[in-house]
Amino acid sequence: MGAQLRVYKRRIRSVTATKKITKAMEMIAASRVVKAQRKVVASAPYATELTRAVTAVGTGSNTKHPLTTEAETARRSAVLLLTSDRGLAGAFNSNAIKAAEQLTARLEAEGKEVDTYIVGRRGVAHYNFRERTVVELWTGFTDEPTYADAKTVAAPLIAAIERDTADGGVDELHVVYTEFVSMMTQNAIGSRLLPLSLEEVAEEASTKGQILPLYDFEPSAEDVLDALLPRYVESRIYNAMLQSAASKHAATRRAMKSATDNAGELINTLSRLANAARQAEITQEISEIVGGTAALSDVNAGSDR
Repeated sequence: MGAQLRVYKRRIRSVTATKKITKAMEMIAASRVVKAQRKVVASAPYATELTRAVTAVGTGSNTKHPLTTEAETARRSAVLLLTSDRGLAGAFNSNAIKAAEQLTARLEAEGKEVDTYIVGRRGVAHYNFRERTVVELWTGFTDEPTYADAKTVAAPLIAAIERDTADGGVDELHVVYTEFVSMMTQNAIGSRLLPLSLEEVAEEASTKGQILPLYDFEPSAEDVLDALLPRYVESRIYNAMLQSAASKHAATRRAMKSATDNAGELINTLSRLANAARQAEITQEISEIVGGTAALSDVNAGSDR
């Protein structure tokens, strides 16, 4: 019984130490998700207005540009997958990877070749383990991405969309990321960045009661679109990276809270088992004392006779 009691006490100490760690990680994630959420809100207006400007230029001119013109026969697509560098975030990374694989399968079913670009060590590890080809990868900044990081990621994608498919370019650009809806809800989604669907943007604007602005193009609409192309891609990727970061912190907070609660329940269970083992040990000792006293009394009674 004494050995069993020591085992319970050792496990209680171990689980208590784990509970302190998970509680600290929960508090850190809670503080980070608030900051990340503010960055998402701050970046949204710029990306939205830039999209509206591009849509206005595209609808107001007949210029064929990779930003707004779909290829007659799309043969090659680029998919940018946003994951995290760290785990301990529940199903955050697995959901994003699953969404990317589903998008890739759909594009390949349409007869398109797919070039994969990945941000985050978790996505890189997943693809490397399965020996899948990755064109480019980036790691080390997923928790707190900056606009400079977004420019670094966007540069090869912009170069690919500007090249002809015969030279290794792509006709479409998709991004898979985790959309931050609330502290409890985050959705892994795939979105096509290029070419921009002018009809969808215009329909969305009309649904919200917005009116697309009118512009005079100087020197030309094509030059304006050339200038807006990198800004549009960078801003959209930056917003997606911020949403993924906020979603990751929210998922980590939720996972660590669950781990902390489970550790508390396990400590309570082990404490009950330890108390039962202690009580059994005390009962056994009392029984041994009583039994020894009775035996001694019998010996003394026999000697008196």
